Amino acid sequence: MYGSVLITGASSGIGAAVAEECARRGATVLFLCGRNRERLEATAEACRAAGAADVRTEVVDVADAAAVSAWMAACDAVVPLDLVFANAGCGTGRETTENVRRTFATNLMGVVNTVLPAIDLFRARKARGQIVLTASIAGYAPLPGCPSYAGTKAGVKNWGLSLRGFLRPEGIKVNVVCPGFVRSRITDRNTCPMPFFMEAPKAAKIILDRVARNVGLIAFPWQMRLATWFLAILPWRLSEFVGRLLPDKNADNSQGITL
Repeated sequence: MYGSVLITGASSGIGAAVAEECARRGATVLFLCGRNRERLEATAEACRAAGAADVRTEVVDVADAAAVSAWMAACDAVVPLDLVFANAGCGTGRETTENVRRTFATNLMGVVNTVLPAIDLFRARKARGQIVLTASIAGYAPLPGCPSYAGTKAGVKNWGLSLRGFLRPEGIKVNVVCPGFVRSRITDRNTCPMPFFMEAPKAAKIILDRVARNVGLIAFPWQMRLATWFLAILPWRLSEFVGRLLPDKNADNSQGITL
């Protein structure tokens, strides 16, 4: 079902679960990157156990545009890429200057740094590739408890959905994933309530099922999607009032977590 798959942020959470599920579904080659070598190799071993014959890993910081581009070009030279997941992300923690800048560099520019080389590679060989951007349900509406996280995910969501129509004439498919609370190193540190919490393997199956059908916006669970959609369409003053009632998403996560 899958040929060559590249996944950023594959060392834990959704990225690791998607990698393992791709292996189960017959991916021929998996190119995985993350920032922690030990966790990344653990993901690779799980993928091999799940049936992937060829798994290649690289420690890459997605905030480094040149490094990401070089890595992706090297992967494409080994086996032409078919499917690219721009998945790497981080939780902000406290809204300090350092954490806010890191969140934008990883969650927004890290996605840009992955998507642009993918587009260039597909265009260069006139390939009908597919790009999947990981945003979040948090990107649906302003969330005062996690402004940087919500803002970056909103940017990814809107850019990805806009790219979908923009790239359609070239045969390049684009999908945007907006998950709710899914187990990861980020959610493990959350102290706020996490309604409709989901384990990562279940989320990976939902994502890959819908990617295979080329669903443009992959938002789940539906209860969280409905709630955030409703919050987004409320008159601003009412939305702002409701937002003030919501808990701080990362109350105890002062440093933030990077995948």
